[in-house]
Amino acid sequence: MLEAILFLILAIYVVFILQLVLGFSKVKSFERTNEKPTTTFSIIVPFRNEEKNLPKLLKSISKLNYPKELFEIIMVDDFSKDNSQRLYIKWRMENGLIETTLLENLRLSNSPKKDAISRAVPIIKHEWIITTDADCIVNKNWLLTLDNYIQKNNVEMIVGAVVYKTKNNWFHHFQQLDLLSLQGTTIGSFGNRNPFMCNGANFAYTKKFFLELGGFGGINDTASGDDVMVLQKAIKTNSEKVHYLKNTESIVKTKPENDLYQLFMQRVRWASKTTSYKNRYAKLLAVVVLLMNLSLVCSVGFAVRGCLNYLVLLVIFGLKYLVDYCLLFQTNQYIRKAKFILPLASSLIYPIFSSMVGIYSLFGNFTWKGRTFSK
Repeated sequence: MLEAILFLILAIYVVFILQLVLGFSKVKSFERTNEKPTTTFSIIVPFRNEEKNLPKLLKSISKLNYPKELFEIIMVDDFSKDNSQRLYIKWRMENGLIETTLLENLRLSNSPKKDAISRAVPIIKHEWIITTDADCIVNKNWLLTLDNYIQKNNVEMIVGAVVYKTKNNWFHHFQQLDLLSLQGTTIGSFGNRNPFMCNGANFAYTKKFFLELGGFGGINDTASGDDVMVLQKAIKTNSEKVHYLKNTESIVKTKPENDLYQLFMQRVRWASKTTSYKNRYAKLLAVVVLLMNLSLVCSVGFAVRGCLNYLVLLVIFGLKYLVDYCLLFQTNQYIRKAKFILPLASSLIYPIFSSMVGIYSLFGNFTWKGRTFSK
């Protein structure tokens, strides 16, 4: 009976992941051409205590290969207690050709980031809104690629990829594999015409479409979700206008965590959005992934106690490892274009880490940027 349940969970998991693998290949890569830039962008950057990261983002923005008159930067300070504002002002004085605005956040909900974006939207001057994070670095052709895609497609919302800029250590590589799995799921779900996931560090939409969706109305009760929940509202409203941009020049780089506790809290924050999903497929996939990882952890305990044959445990782990590799390999080929080996150590630890995050996110609070948020 126990073996039958474990293999049933595995079979369902394999079907879901293989669907994503097949969906991934259906999203075609976009080749940029030399069209004259015409799209105007307002880049919104909420930040809080980012003095270590903000200079890198601003430096990458100053190097953008895009006409300065066609974009602006809206910085929203979420009550920083460090020198973030001073560093930004210094950069603004050195880059006078780039139009920038600094705002103080206005807390109206349980979500500081949603409040920050809502604070910026009424004053933006341009057609397209792009959100990114203060700990990111953008490609010099980021806006050029977005503009090129917009000119060639009837689109109101664009989702792009995010990757970690890692150091050569296991902890960073572990996070990279986790992020690759999320990116692969994002692309695969778009290919299967059932998208439900995106990343606010590389997310673009027209102001008109955002207002038609009612902004963050109805989703302000969760601390996170300024990206995923808006995407799901958009898909429900007009899925044909929501696209995934698959081009390496549109990828945004961000930094991994250097502390295990902060990593755990970050992943709990991400996972806490799941219970608020409106997309049934997204909820079902989240449950299947949690059950798969949790059953694998429990299987080790069953095997140690003699309730489960070690060969069965090895088969379950091996098949999960294989199907995960298929999704991660093709995602890595697109996002990183590097040699890829799925480390055995990470694959052994990940089910434990994922199970702890999933269970804790259902009941526990989380801290982020010095604040505590409840479910």
